[in-house]
Amino acid sequence: MTFQPSLANAHVDLRPLVTEDWEGLYAVASDPLIWEQHPAHDRWQEPVFRAFFDAALASGGALVARDPRTGAIIGSSRFDRDCVQSGEIQIGRTFLARSHWGTPVNPSMKALMIAHALRSFERVIFLIGEHNIRSRRAVEKICAVLTPRTDTTIMAGTPVVHVIYAIDAPGFTAGPIAHLA
Repeated sequence: MTFQPSLANAHVDLRPLVTEDWEGLYAVASDPLIWEQHPAHDRWQEPVFRAFFDAALASGGALVARDPRTGAIIGSSRFDRDCVQSGEIQIGRTFLARSHWGTPVNPSMKALMIAHALRSFERVIFLIGEHNIRSRRAVEKICAVLTPRTDTTIMAGTPVVHVIYAIDAPGFTAGPIAHLA
């Protein structure tokens, strides 16, 4: 599988994250309200986001999201191999500009990435902070299923429990976003 593909539909354009995306992506990420329910609630701060950005570049799986009408950077996501079991790939670390919340952009990003991943993997997993209700509801809306697995990570200096959701090809195909891929 190509971990940094270029993927697009009418709602979003995804391409590999590059160093030159710093300014545009930080302009989006510097909004504290994006992170208020996120375990890394301080990610809007430049030094914290710089570490996140550098890790994204180093991951080899980070994608930047752009508005296909304007070309403006509106967020990012990435493929990861952390916390996965055999046959799995993780999609995570997704965030979007608030101007695109409640639009087809997030479901479109997920549809494009899931469809791409399921060509090579049996399941896609999502690690979500146990108390991040906004993100949990978002993956539930695309028919991802809560698993009994959890993962604990230190974020903003505090141990944070992440719940793990999964979606496989039958679940994706039967779900509400497959047509966006």
